[in-house]
Amino acid sequence: LSWAPRPGLPPDTAAALLASGPDGEMLWLDVTHRPGQAPWVRLMGRYLLPPCKQRWHTCATFLPQEGLLICGDRRGSLLLFPCSSSSGWAAESTSIVNGGTDLVDEDSSNELEPSCLLHKGALPLESPLSVLFGLHGKTGVTSVTIHRGYIYSTGRDGVYRQLRLRDQQLEVLQKHRPCKGLQWIEELHFTSHGDLLVLGFHADNFVVWSSRTGENIHCIPCGGGHRSWSYCSSPLAEVFAFIKSGDVMLYHREAQPCEQQVLLASLHGREITCVRRLGALEVPGHATVNVFVTGSEDTTTCVLVLSENSRAAVPLARLSDHISSVRTLAFAMGPGDEGFGDEGLSALLFSAGGRAQIECYRLLCTGDTVSESAVACHIIHVASHRLDKHWEQKKNRHKLVKMDPETRYMSLSVVPGTSTKQLPTPWKFLAAACSDGSVRIFGLLEAARKLVLVAESFHHQRCVLKVEAFLHTWAGGERRHLLCSAATDGSIAFWDITGPIMDAADALHQAEGEMQPLALAAPLVTVMAHSCGVNSLHIRETPEGRYLVASGSDDGSIHVCLLEVALGRGEAMAGTCLQVLERVSRPCAHAAHVTGIRVLRPDLLLSASVDQRLTLWKRSPGELVPLSTTFFHVPDLAELDCWEVLEAGGELRYYCVLCGQGLEML
Repeated sequence: LSWAPRPGLPPDTAAALLASGPDGEMLWLDVTHRPGQAPWVRLMGRYLLPPCKQRWHTCATFLPQEGLLICGDRRGSLLLFPCSSSSGWAAESTSIVNGGTDLVDEDSSNELEPSCLLHKGALPLESPLSVLFGLHGKTGVTSVTIHRGYIYSTGRDGVYRQLRLRDQQLEVLQKHRPCKGLQWIEELHFTSHGDLLVLGFHADNFVVWSSRTGENIHCIPCGGGHRSWSYCSSPLAEVFAFIKSGDVMLYHREAQPCEQQVLLASLHGREITCVRRLGALEVPGHATVNVFVTGSEDTTTCVLVLSENSRAAVPLARLSDHISSVRTLAFAMGPGDEGFGDEGLSALLFSAGGRAQIECYRLLCTGDTVSESAVACHIIHVASHRLDKHWEQKKNRHKLVKMDPETRYMSLSVVPGTSTKQLPTPWKFLAAACSDGSVRIFGLLEAARKLVLVAESFHHQRCVLKVEAFLHTWAGGERRHLLCSAATDGSIAFWDITGPIMDAADALHQAEGEMQPLALAAPLVTVMAHSCGVNSLHIRETPEGRYLVASGSDDGSIHVCLLEVALGRGEAMAGTCLQVLERVSRPCAHAAHVTGIRVLRPDLLLSASVDQRLTLWKRSPGELVPLSTTFFHVPDLAELDCWEVLEAGGELRYYCVLCGQGLEML
């Protein structure tokens, strides 16, 4: 049995009672309180739950505008049922509001319960319109809530999910893990001041966790979640009641003034490992704000805004799908079919890191004059990929030895220009540098939410640290997709991946998104640029159609080479041919690892190092000349991102953002 508020009716006198019975049949009964009389009960609908071992519902709520009912079941599934057609929603509402006393007289009130079910066969047994089977695992769904047009569900799998309704189908937007160890989530409470409270059980304690502050507000020892309980909060007091060993216990706490003042809120719990700028938004009445995405060792990805005027970083959204650290981020700019509209900044976000895990999201950031950050952020989780997913699904894996070590993704790069007349495919391709010595190519079909491994090569035979994809277009319009990868031995390899991508697109189209990974051909050319690991890499096309490849190493050196792409002549050299025209190396450019480098112009480079120096270099034939050095305040620099802005007076300015033990914009 469960109660649900009845839309359009006063909650103190009417409610919906949902009852699960034999053979997966669920009844919807409207119950109205009448002072001095027995409650008035009316059967409104019959529903059929999907077959499973424990076939009963656990929670339900109504979507009044759409005339739909959402419920969760003991198997962890979310179900969507039609409810407006059942015996006439409007007609029944009217009779209940009027008291309903004309339908049943007082003397027959003791016969109400059997009589309301006698004719249930006259109502059709409705099947679900949409089923998300086992969404919350086998332990069940604990609550379903509607807030600002979104649906939120909680479960005993330690996750709460945000969903939306699209064409009468439930669609998962994203999932959230509140805090470590809170495996049993029971309810969500949305407060009037914009906080989201997560209610649940951690071991034998009842916990109230605040998503705004990221900490436990209450922790009450009660014996655990296998008991009846209730929680209520108001600005004046908070009350938690529960049953323990047959006794009704009450915990009461009056509101106390908060003596703790947060001077500077943290962006992440541990060091920031990667940062990317999504773009700038102009919001009426506000200064232009920059939107960034950061990844961290704390396993979360954060979307945030940084305003030059306020000099404050305001988080917009936190993504917590990774089970290990987030090492790298990549964007594919452009709108998708997310149903949010086309204004603002839209992009596909890829994040990757430990445990060979890649996550993909659709981001849309728009101006919002009401919110504190002046930006609204909508996120949809599109797809995910784990190399060892087959291992996770093995039974008795605790008795087996895992043969391959845990692979980490060190770097990601989106392959540009894959949808053309030459290759009219909806697939997007992503290159990844892996710690197991491989370079991997993945294909993403956003509409089907599929991320597939399409090609790989173990050419480097050691950890690959960086990867960068670029596009070369010949005078006739023919395109070649090229890839640059760098490893821990200081080598930089250049690949032509046009063939594998076209073959993969054909195979994916024919096999409907399933294929065996192809083997990448040997690199076109390999350059030994450094004596040890390459920690930073950037490629920029020159006005002459050549490519400047800049890299920085663990030994503090910087290397720049100029490449020319040519068409191979003769049968032995058919295809793409790469020529290294010029090489410049600057040993000891920094006193520590060079973890960020950017070619700003063909004659201007920017490098950043763990020595906390940001240096501008002038590139002239055969040498790199330092122009200026700026000290920055972020220790243990992990990454650098740059962009250029054309000021109102026509002046071109370069901006950069640095991350490590903190975040800084210059």
